[in-house]
Amino acid sequence: MARTQPGRRLRLDDRWRQLSRSHWLAGVDEVGRGCLAGPVVVAAVVMPPGRELVGVRDSKQMTAAARERAYLQIRESATAIAALAVHQDEVDRLNVLHASLAGMGRVVQRLERRHGTRVDHVLVDGNQIPKELLGRATAICKGDDRSQSIAAASVIAKVLRDRVMRTWGRHYPVYGFERHVGYPTAEHRKALEQHGPCHLHRRSFAPVAAAFARLAAGGQA
Repeated sequence: MARTQPGRRLRLDDRWRQLSRSHWLAGVDEVGRGCLAGPVVVAAVVMPPGRELVGVRDSKQMTAAARERAYLQIRESATAIAALAVHQDEVDRLNVLHASLAGMGRVVQRLERRHGTRVDHVLVDGNQIPKELLGRATAICKGDDRSQSIAAASVIAKVLRDRVMRTWGRHYPVYGFERHVGYPTAEHRKALEQHGPCHLHRRSFAPVAAAFARLAAGGQA
C-alpha cells in the first residue's frame, strides 16, 4: 500500500478543521502498547492551520535520529503539546487497551488545563474513542500515517518514552532497556528468563506472568 504523502496528512487535518469548525484540532496517539515493560506514553498535539511538518510521519517508520529532529521541529511549530505516562500498574489493572484510552482522555484534559482553552475536535489514532472525548473526537485507523497532527503526537510520545526507557536502562543494565525500550525482543525475553522481572515489567503480559510464576514456584527465573 502506498505511503501517505506529507501534504495529504496536512490536507486531512485541514479538512477536519473545516468539517468540525474547529479552531483547535488536536491529534492524539500512544506509544508502548506492545511492550513488556514500562509505561504507555500518550501525547496530544495542536498544530497551526496550514503549517506543514517536513519529514514527520508514523514514528515507527522513522529512525531514532529522524525522530529527534522531528521532535524539535514539532516543539518549535506546534500551538500546543501535552504528554503523559500511563504507569505499568495501571496497564495491568485496566488492560493495555483501556489504560491507553484513559491516557488519551487525560492528555487532552491536561493540554486544555495548561492552555486554558477547550480543544474543539480530536483526531485519535486507532478505531476507538476514549469515553471522555465522545462527541468531539474521530477515530482514524492508521492515523499516524494519515494525519499530520496524529503523526506529530506519535513522534512526541515515542521520543519521550524512549528517553524514559534509556534512563531505566542505566538502573537495570541486565535487561537492555536502552536498546529495545521494553519491546519483546529476543534479547529482552532472554534477560527476563535469566534474571526474572523488575518493577517495570507488566505482570499481566504472558512472558512476564510466566517469569513471576517460575519465581513463585522457586524455580530459576
